[in-house]
Order: sequence, then C-alpha cells, then structure tokens
Amino acid sequence: MGNKPMYRQIADALREKISAGALKPGDALPTESSLQETYGVSRVTVRQALKRLTDEQIIESIQGSGSYVKEDRVNYDIYQLTGFYEKLADRNVDTHSDVKIFEVIKADARLAEKLELTVNDNVWHVKRVRFIKQKPVNLEETWMPLAMFADLTWEVMEKSKYHYIEQTKKMVIDRSEQELVPVMPSDEAINALALDPTKPVLEKVSRGFLKDGRVFEYSRNIFNSDDYKFTLVARRRQ
Repeated sequence: MGNKPMYRQIADALREKISAGALKPGDALPTESSLQETYGVSRVTVRQALKRLTDEQIIESIQGSGSYVKEDRVNYDIYQLTGFYEKLADRNVDTHSDVKIFEVIKADARLAEKLELTVNDNVWHVKRVRFIKQKPVNLEETWMPLAMFADLTWEVMEKSKYHYIEQTKKMVIDRSEQELVPVMPSDEAINALALDPTKPVLEKVSRGFLKDGRVFEYSRNIFNSDDYKFTLVARRRQ
C-alpha cells in the first residue's frame, strides 16, 4: 500500500468505509479541507481521490453542496401510477419539493386541448424541483384546472399533489397517459438539476384522468437518467 499514490490510498480508505457501512447511501463525505487535514495532502490530491470514486459511480458531487455516497437509482415503474413521495416511501429518505412558479394563467388553445377545457379558462401553472435529500432529481411543470382545485396552495405543491387530490379533495384517480422521450436538456433543466449539458435526459409528458373521465392534470417531467431507471412489464397477448 505504501507504494500506491496518496490519492489512491485515500480513495481506497473511503471505499472501505462505504463498504463497511460507516458511510451509507446519501451520506455526505468529509469536506475537501477535512480530507486534506486528515491525510496531510494537497487539495489536488483529494480531488483526484474523489474523482476516482466518482468515475467508479460510488460517490457523486453536488455543486455547492459537496460529495455524497451515491444512492441507488429510483425505480420508476411506468405501470404503477404513484407520486414522487410514494415511489420513495420504502427508501425512508428525506424528500422535498422547491416550488419555483405558482400562478394562475389563461389556457391557450394547446392547454385547453390537453386539459379538455375552453380557451381562456383559468389554469394553475406550477413548476417545482423535486429533491432526494439535498440532490435535485426531477424538474416538474404541471397545469391543473382552477375550477377543479380552487383551494390548491403553494404548501400543497411543496408536498404531495396526489395526497391532496385523493385525501383532501376525495377524488378518485383512474390513470395517467404517458409519453417518455430522450431529449437534450434545456438551460433551465441544466441549472435546476446540475446536469451535464452534453448528455440527454428523459422527458415524461403525461395527462392524468379521474375515474369520472375528467382530465385533472397535464405535466412535463425532466428526469436525470443517472438517478432514475424506468421499468415496465410487457405481456404477450394470449
């Protein structure tokens, strides 16, 4: 081990801590200055060690926040209509939403068609960034009929939209019609999710329907594909 470069020794030591469970998925690594002090090395050496672990997909860096032990990707089962919080319930992780836009707009022809409304009907327009711990993983833009959700609040959209619809409004959600396509990220998505601008992301466009046939939402979600995996089960017609 003495012959190994220091950056590899530091990477090995951190890897062992992660393997032993001393550092768990989502945990923050010691700061660069703390690692410099612990191992008596330069910042360049520390960064080499962290880059090695990042390249091995063991840790990830969040701009302005530090390095973290990489979480398992969220499994997004396309055939299970569940909200963001429900998908993570079994993971026992801290999640929250940062609401960027919360406003009422007039439906143009395209929105009116998607929500099955009349042009100029009032529509909620909400944009939010969804977080797992301190990491932004999903940029969501949603449009919902104001007449259906007159009491919708900013606070609701910081939490679970589906919980509000089903538990507060007592509405029965039937299905979501979804389209999933790879796209190059917009500047907004790059900034919101700290994305690599050269790497495609996954965009999900969906419409949600209530049991009575009404459309209750039209939404666009941008996912960092490093954080999500999409699964489906295809059954052969009998």
